[in-house]
Amino acid sequence: MRKPAADVLGAIRAERVIALIRADSSAGLLGCAAALSEGGLNCIELTMTTPGAIGMTAEVARQLPHIVLGLGTVLDAGTARAGIAAGAQFIVTPVVRPEVVRVCRESGVPVICGAFTPTEIYTAWELGADVVKIFPAEFFGPAYIRSIKAPLPNIELLPTGGVTPESAGDFLRAGAFAVAAGSALVSAAALKSGDWAAVAGRARLFAAAAKAAR
Repeated sequence: MRKPAADVLGAIRAERVIALIRADSSAGLLGCAAALSEGGLNCIELTMTTPGAIGMTAEVARQLPHIVLGLGTVLDAGTARAGIAAGAQFIVTPVVRPEVVRVCRESGVPVICGAFTPTEIYTAWELGADVVKIFPAEFFGPAYIRSIKAPLPNIELLPTGGVTPESAGDFLRAGAFAVAAGSALVSAAALKSGDWAAVAGRARLFAAAAKAAR
């Protein structure tokens, strides 16, 4: 059963970290998701750049129902609909895509819309994005989040790109709604070799950083 949008957003707000899985193949994605959960991260985004992402979304949703699962790198309405039908509980775009926001609003599914400049950020929020993903976040760092929140305090921001266990707390203290982490959390080597202990260990570091930033 699909969770209400408020419950999904509440779960992300409580955990404060979205684990982003971007892979060259779908092999091992289920094991990776389980390892992230073992490490304390239960909000997970699978990206459309991974072959078979829609099918894996359905598989993770079926086998790991406690996971708050999102589908990322969504660029069009059709993909958003397919992801939602497969069990995605939130949708993420890397850029401002009005048609994706519209589908999510109509479906009652939270949408995290990618943007960078103040105008893009406000446009995404005005279109109906629940959260605006600041991507790439690594170039201006936590200070940029603080600067954006000053004139736009009501917009929830999710820094993504280059977030590490060392910087996650700084982003959160700067006013971020949550952070999203990809390669710094799930390395290509660990994913390829199935080193789930390493993935779980990195997840624990991010979970601890989020907890310490409260």
